[in-house]
Amino acid sequence: MTDTVAHQAYLPRHALKKWQTDGEADKLARIQKAVHATTGTIMTYQGKPITASFFSASNGYTENSEEYWNYKIPYLRSVPSPWDIKLDPDYKETVTMSLSSVFSKLGLAQPSIPAVAGQAAGTRSLFKIVSSTTGHRVKEAKIGGTTFSGREIREKLGLRSSQFRFDPEGNQVKITTYGYGHGVGMSQWGANGMAKEGYTVNQILEHYYTGIQFAQASHLLNKAK
Repeated sequence: MTDTVAHQAYLPRHALKKWQTDGEADKLARIQKAVHATTGTIMTYQGKPITASFFSASNGYTENSEEYWNYKIPYLRSVPSPWDIKLDPDYKETVTMSLSSVFSKLGLAQPSIPAVAGQAAGTRSLFKIVSSTTGHRVKEAKIGGTTFSGREIREKLGLRSSQFRFDPEGNQVKITTYGYGHGVGMSQWGANGMAKEGYTVNQILEHYYTGIQFAQASHLLNKAK
């Protein structure tokens, strides 16, 4: 992980210092306490540092790594995360797109739909969820007869999550998503919920990263010398 927006959105030090006089001193103190309490501690799996992937909010479950990224990581397993649904104000979002826009973004030619009484049924038949992942997201879906992975659809259409449902209406389709992010690793809203219920830092991390241990970075560095 780096201190760039490639891994996380963040505030620079000069912006954080303003919190002292902007009524945010309480929040700053909590951040500093968390940093000091965990300084030098890292998560490991079988003695090696882990890739601590995280995301904003789940759909109620996290995702197995191989069901989104196509490679299996033993500590990135699907686990329940019910706190997100209760706490995230943007847990559910519905966007409306034209059929032409959806098909264009997916690289498909839009099929013609006869303007008859059966048009609604014909439009609905263009969208079909084929299978789901362990984390209850879309694994595969058929659009206009072509099969896409849930990840492909999410990324090509710019959706918040790969758990979604289609509701076609005429020349448009409403797409409702649940949660926000790839779903692999720790949910930030879920961790927030666990903390509110009194779980410790270690308990939260052990929930989202299966089978991990904690170690001091200095010990690992000494071993590497």
